[in-house]
Amino acid sequence: MSESRLVVRLRRWYGGLPTILVDGALAVLVLLVQLWPLLSRANPYGGPWHWWGYTVVVTSAVPLVWRRRAPVLVLLAVCLPTGFYDLVDEVASQPIWYTTLVAVYTTAAYSSRWKRWIALAVTLGGGLLIVGSAESALRGTVQFVAAYAIGRAAAASRAHAAALEERALQLAREREIEAERAAERERARIARDMHDILAHAVSVMVVQAEAGPVAVTSNPARAVAAFDAIAGAGRDAMDQLRRLLNVLKEEEGPRGPQPTIDALPALADQVRGTGLHVTYSTTGSPRPLSPDTGVAAYRITQEALTNIVKHAGATRADIALTWQDHALMIDITDDGRGRDLALPSGGNGLIGIRERATACGGTAELGPRGDGPGFRVLVRLPLAAS
Repeated sequence: MSESRLVVRLRRWYGGLPTILVDGALAVLVLLVQLWPLLSRANPYGGPWHWWGYTVVVTSAVPLVWRRRAPVLVLLAVCLPTGFYDLVDEVASQPIWYTTLVAVYTTAAYSSRWKRWIALAVTLGGGLLIVGSAESALRGTVQFVAAYAIGRAAAASRAHAAALEERALQLAREREIEAERAAERERARIARDMHDILAHAVSVMVVQAEAGPVAVTSNPARAVAAFDAIAGAGRDAMDQLRRLLNVLKEEEGPRGPQPTIDALPALADQVRGTGLHVTYSTTGSPRPLSPDTGVAAYRITQEALTNIVKHAGATRADIALTWQDHALMIDITDDGRGRDLALPSGGNGLIGIRERATACGGTAELGPRGDGPGFRVLVRLPLAAS
């Protein structure tokens, strides 16, 4: 195991322990360190050390158990007994500063600004009043200031870690929200595709089915062609729906490509089978389209033709593609009854056309033709970046 991983695991283990247990262990450690001179050295005056030394050591170490709960009070409780350690002569000679250093560190790390500044000033002032020499005063001042600085550094490190953790949580929430929005957009896209597929296929099948019985007796060949067109439209719709539904499966499955602009001539041929006269023309040199724009071009044309077949009562539809320097223009017109019948069922199909164009960064103009009866769908789709 690498050293960094070991340090991370130790920090997690340490951070998961109850604070009262950690602070209690620290108090016991400081107590043992300050008792060691009393236990390991012999009293030059003979006999055991004076009980006063043991009392001061114990009473100054025990408050450290609550150091993080009340830092300033613990600092005062620690400083008071340690200041009177040398009241008697029969105590081991030792610096009795360890508990005070821990308390100063804790006050700097966990107290507010004014509390820690006042506590540090009182601690330094009281220590300078009772210290025995200038050397001890300098050494004690350096140690207390160092403990205070380490405490502030620890507080800054905790604040930084907390800010990073909060930022990580915020990023995770933003990723979840974005994933939900992406899923919603994908569901909306699938719903639009299914609407386009079903509406187009059913429209073609209904028109052919209505014409079939009439042609059975008068024109058997036309009746056969009508039934073939119905079957072809149904198979095409099933293939496209199967590809869409594969996207919704949890397990990965084979996914066929979505129809794009290259499939528009076949779409025009399919609509001609309904009896509608359809023309298809292109102007300019074809240029690259992004995959989603290519699919949108097909679906927009499909929806516009579906509306013409179902609602316009038209005899003719013209599809004109114009390749410009930075955009593809799709112009679809008919000679039907115009706008009044072009918005059935709330006009969801035309709304879908606008949404598809907008999603690709394009625009859509929908309205009556200006040169005669009928309706016009004019869509501008941006070309792929070179």
